[in-house]
Amino acid sequence: MDLLRNRRKQAASTEPSIEPSLDVTSLPSISGSMSPPEPWEEVDISSTDYARRRRELMEMMADLRSMGADALIALPSVVVIGGQSAGKSSLVEAVSGINVPRDSGTCTRCPMECNMSSHAKSWSCTITLRIGFDSNGLDLQKPTNVRFGPTITDRSEFEVWLRRAQAAILNPNVASSTFHAKTVEELKNIKNTLKFSRNVVCVSIEDPDATDLSFYDLPGLIQNEEPEAVALVKNLAEHYIEKKNTIILTTIPMSDDMENQQSMSLARAADPNGKRTIGVLTKPDTLGTGAINQRRKWVEIIEGRSEEHTLTHGFYCVRLPDDSERAQRLSRAESQRRAAEYFDTTSPWKDVIERHRFGIPGFVSDISQLLIQLIEETLPCLREDVDTLLAKCTKDFDELPPPLENDPQIEVLGRVNTFCDDFKSFVNGSHEDKSLAQRNRALYAIFKRDIRGTAPDFRPFNDPEHYVPLDDTEGNMTLTERDPGVKVMGIYDIRRVIQEAIGWELPNNVPYQAKATLITQFTKLWVVPSERCLTGVNNVLDQVVDTLISTHFGRFKVLEEYFGNLIRIQVDICKARAKDAVKTALDLETIPHYTQNTHYLQILREKWLAHYKTVRSRPFMYRAPVYEIKEARGPITSRPGSPNPSTSDDECNKPMCDPSPHPMSARKANGASRGRGLKPCPSNTYTGELETSEAKALRALAEAGYAGLRVSDLARLLPPDSFEEELVVMADVRAYFHVAYKRTIDHIPFTIEHSLHHALAKQLSQSLLTSLLTDAASGPNFSERMKELVSEDASIAQRRLMLSTRKERLLNIRRRLMTFSNGT
Repeated sequence: MDLLRNRRKQAASTEPSIEPSLDVTSLPSISGSMSPPEPWEEVDISSTDYARRRRELMEMMADLRSMGADALIALPSVVVIGGQSAGKSSLVEAVSGINVPRDSGTCTRCPMECNMSSHAKSWSCTITLRIGFDSNGLDLQKPTNVRFGPTITDRSEFEVWLRRAQAAILNPNVASSTFHAKTVEELKNIKNTLKFSRNVVCVSIEDPDATDLSFYDLPGLIQNEEPEAVALVKNLAEHYIEKKNTIILTTIPMSDDMENQQSMSLARAADPNGKRTIGVLTKPDTLGTGAINQRRKWVEIIEGRSEEHTLTHGFYCVRLPDDSERAQRLSRAESQRRAAEYFDTTSPWKDVIERHRFGIPGFVSDISQLLIQLIEETLPCLREDVDTLLAKCTKDFDELPPPLENDPQIEVLGRVNTFCDDFKSFVNGSHEDKSLAQRNRALYAIFKRDIRGTAPDFRPFNDPEHYVPLDDTEGNMTLTERDPGVKVMGIYDIRRVIQEAIGWELPNNVPYQAKATLITQFTKLWVVPSERCLTGVNNVLDQVVDTLISTHFGRFKVLEEYFGNLIRIQVDICKARAKDAVKTALDLETIPHYTQNTHYLQILREKWLAHYKTVRSRPFMYRAPVYEIKEARGPITSRPGSPNPSTSDDECNKPMCDPSPHPMSARKANGASRGRGLKPCPSNTYTGELETSEAKALRALAEAGYAGLRVSDLARLLPPDSFEEELVVMADVRAYFHVAYKRTIDHIPFTIEHSLHHALAKQLSQSLLTSLLTDAASGPNFSERMKELVSEDASIAQRRLMLSTRKERLLNIRRRLMTFSNGT
């Protein structure tokens, strides 16, 4: 980057070398030693290839900014910031050759973009208003560029036109042309709508004496304003300088300590390493001859010897015209001559070796070349960024639903029919999404377990709590989930029920009412599991219906709300009917207690009666453990090797837990007499002498012609029991439970499915279409009602427009970048 130290002679005679880099932080430093200054020579640098390239790059950047590219990608730029009275306005005037408004207080109240070009033969200027934000400071979908006034050819007229343009920016609700004829006094007396604005006044200067350069001049940082205004100006500066491709020019008056400059604080925050910040020191002539220490300190900073204030690209020192010189309207050349004379004759500035660090010409030349190099190096990244943004924008746009093309009536009816068809397939289980069927099957399995848990807990002993539960006829399992409403009943409990039911029956006749009372004890427990199952099914249905409503009608919010309400009304109707149907189904189990499945009932009765007799004949085998066992609190699994008790309920055929290895082993088994948990279970399959005796008995009976008997049949040979009636009642009730249980665990799910899901699927289409036609017919215009229903959600339409506009902007930006690449 040594070339940036040379004056116009070297710039005209030598092409600058451009090393590849990613951003301004990697550009070489423009500080360093410098050969003694050479006489200035008049060279037409506009004729060089470098000048042409520079002009093309600057024009491309201006075009990209006019397209709003800086809101999408980080364009290389130069930003001038500084506090009030820091000499920022004077610096802008010296660089651009134009006069900017100067009043007491803050004059610049919106960003000014200044584009300078040297390829013209005479001076001219155009002003454009770039409106990219609304009056609330929010981004517009597409920035607009409004030409403001005619082309200015007289420099003296520029200041008033700049005032007019700024007034137009600060009053967005007034036509900009209104301000074209305003005088300076009229502009000063206007009560602006906004105090500050993020919209930009773009100034394009054609000046043969200028250096090709583009920069932003931001409102000066303020302190003595309303907090809202102070924060707005600060945020505006932070927004511009935070981008990694931005060169920060911060103006620092030498009459004050650098530590007091807010602009330097903001620059350090945005650029901690100082790689893209350049300090511009102003007002060196305000330092008196006696300020020796201050002058020495500033010299150290300019020469890069200060440890506290170090920037990669260093500091520049400029002397700008004071008020009296401005009043004389000195030419640019004269102002620069006086400044050069001051630095060449005044100590300690005249002794500084790096002479290009003093004055506007060297400063502007270096900044211009630094900006051009930055643009050159970031062009590939800009193209990549645009391609990435364009790909994402296209993807987001394609994900939006396309605009409605069908006739509204066809669209509405088609969506209703598709919704109803999909719901039917969910109910029938033919849809690819099986969630409704699978989740309901899981709920019905839980219902089955809960009903099984209401089985009577009969233990044919005087003190039933001292014995293990008898939950199947083989003695191989216990319930894993027992309903808390089930009571343990012993032989005397059954006798008491019988006695309480005796009326005018003859002796040896057990009242039917006794059995009915015992049956009612478990059938009344079926209400809660049934209601719980129905509630779970209803919840699943709600979720499925909500999903389908969103899928089929969600694109149009009005349509979704309209049919969502109609559908949920039908769902609620079917829920109420299903609730009544379940209640009716449960009422069937109250009166009468009846079954035609008498064969199964008789088999179970005989099995249970034999089992109870066997148990009573061997009570020692069914004793609960003598030590105390706390009742289990959660679901209990079977003992190792046992089938899962929740999957088998047919005590006629399937043993459901491990047999004890010895009759006496029941006394040592772990378990509790009731409640949840696995209990020790006896078995009628034994080892040792007892098994041998029973085997001998069965063999002897077979030899006597009584073949086909089992060990359980031997209970019939036992002597009569004094509690025979009680045992028969136990067996009858236990057998009937299994008959009723098996039909209930099927009947309730079928009832729910048909009264809820199938009924809803059957009536949904007709009810929806009837409601739609009735509603539309009651209005003045059927077609308008259909249009209203499929009116697109405003947020979707707005997003489509935003993405479409964004895509168009990105395509234009990409096209401009590609045009430049192809042209070079």
